[in-house]
Amino acid sequence: MIRLGTRRSALALAQSQRVADALSAVAGEPVELVPVVSEGDVSRASLSQLGGTGVFATRLREALLAGECDLLVHSLKDLPTAPAPGLVIAAIPAREDARDVVVTRDGTPLHELPAGSVVGTGSPRRIAQLRIRNHRVEARDIRGNIDSRLARVKDAELDAVVLAAAGLARLGAIPAGLALEPLGLAEWPSAAGQGALAVETRDDAPQALADAIAALDDAPSRVAVAAERAVLETLEAGCHAPVGVHAELEGDLLRVRAVVYALDGSARVGTDRTVSLLDGYARASGSGNGAKAVGGADPVTRARRTGDDVARELLDRGAADVS
Repeated sequence: MIRLGTRRSALALAQSQRVADALSAVAGEPVELVPVVSEGDVSRASLSQLGGTGVFATRLREALLAGECDLLVHSLKDLPTAPAPGLVIAAIPAREDARDVVVTRDGTPLHELPAGSVVGTGSPRRIAQLRIRNHRVEARDIRGNIDSRLARVKDAELDAVVLAAAGLARLGAIPAGLALEPLGLAEWPSAAGQGALAVETRDDAPQALADAIAALDDAPSRVAVAAERAVLETLEAGCHAPVGVHAELEGDLLRVRAVVYALDGSARVGTDRTVSLLDGYARASGSGNGAKAVGGADPVTRARRTGDDVARELLDRGAADVS
């Protein structure tokens, strides 16, 4: 029996079950979900007050290192960019929709919501983007699971909420009477790794388990999120403003768009870069790291370097002074 550690939220259980089913098919043995409670699940404080990124991952990782489970499934956007000692992200399955969506009662586009409309989100990035898209609306910091957030719109407590498209898709959670407005990634880049899952295990995991997890890896998804997380990692060293970043791999071309926002939406610094991963490289699905090198660095390493270059360009253009 393989034990998969997961948070107890409906979304975490749904996405963990997807991975459990896929892993069971590869490994040829049952995969049991092991619920783990984190501080982020029991506290009602704002995510920014709790410490932001990593608040949901810490307790899960402690359970994995203690041998309470054999692997974890995270929403990749919730993971800190720094490596966790003793652990490895052994697979990134195929990524789902990376966009944010606005949920309203009547389908009014975000930019047309009237003055005084209240939009719920706990994300500083989304708040900054809201103020750029429609400065007339009021952003309200909210917590709670997806169902409770949707209920607050349906009950007219909020006029809209901004959520991750992938979470809604995994839950199939849109009740009748609500409308969705997907937000294009070109103008509204989302969080690094949004829409992707990370399957994490110990770096000394049995080889059979490591091989089974690696079979779930999707090469293009790993390359894209490697670039996004590299942007975030480099920016965190010299910039504390909210960041939107999205990368996509089309053929052998990696395109990275990134924007750093002032918290109040009054300023932003952005860039858009496309690089070729063709020369000396070949992508191979299910290889664990998402690619094999033909010559020089592999595509994941090249993607990280590209993300680092993008972040340094943003810092050179004044991203650290955006506040």
